[in-house]
Amino acid sequence: MTVAVRRLIINADDLGYDPAVNEGIVLAMRGGVVTSATLMVNLAHSEHGAALARGLPVGLHLNLSRGSPVSERFPASLLRAGAFDETVGGSLSPEVVAEEAEAQLARAEDLLGGPATHVDVHRHLHRFPAVLEGLSRVAGRRGLPVRALDDGMRSQLRSAGVRTTDHFVGEASGEAYWTELRFAGTVAALAEGTTELMCHPGYPPRETRTSYGLQRAVELATLTSAAARQAIAEAGIVLGSFADLG
Repeated sequence: MTVAVRRLIINADDLGYDPAVNEGIVLAMRGGVVTSATLMVNLAHSEHGAALARGLPVGLHLNLSRGSPVSERFPASLLRAGAFDETVGGSLSPEVVAEEAEAQLARAEDLLGGPATHVDVHRHLHRFPAVLEGLSRVAGRRGLPVRALDDGMRSQLRSAGVRTTDHFVGEASGEAYWTELRFAGTVAALAEGTTELMCHPGYPPRETRTSYGLQRAVELATLTSAAARQAIAEAGIVLGSFADLG
């Protein structure tokens, strides 16, 4: 009888966002259950985050809404919080997105001392068709997996020859999302195949203003807890990173 295998990649977004966030993410990777992270490469604290995470599985958190562009063609006016909306998203070309993605991947490799393991997008801006298309072109050429938010995006990515997980869970809004209770329930109910669990652990930011600050500390406590390890063990979950994704 074939035994269904349930694999889980626990990815911490926002490495590079703030020194305290960086420290929390790396703690969750080295001393907790987080197996992967994604780095923002165009912020003041990107180098700090990359240095802390050297040797760990880290991908690119493609950032099109904060900081400064890395390529020459991407409009600098878009890279401020809240500037990227439906109108702007519809005006961008896939070519411009692809150029910025290539530039950010190159910077990630320089900062990390090796290639990124995969790509996801800050604020899920690959919901916009031009962003998804441009990113898919780059990821396909480089053989990099990309985060799929739903079945429709998963189908588009795979049709473009881009690897992705079978399932995705996670959120970041008002209250802290990954409490111990929610984490245990989610892990117990995982479907067969490979799931990405998006999380935002960290210490409350010291230098960066955000509406998701104290919530990060709750997630950090959850993801470094004995209860999280127990939930994974009891469910028979196999942990991994995007480097393991076939």
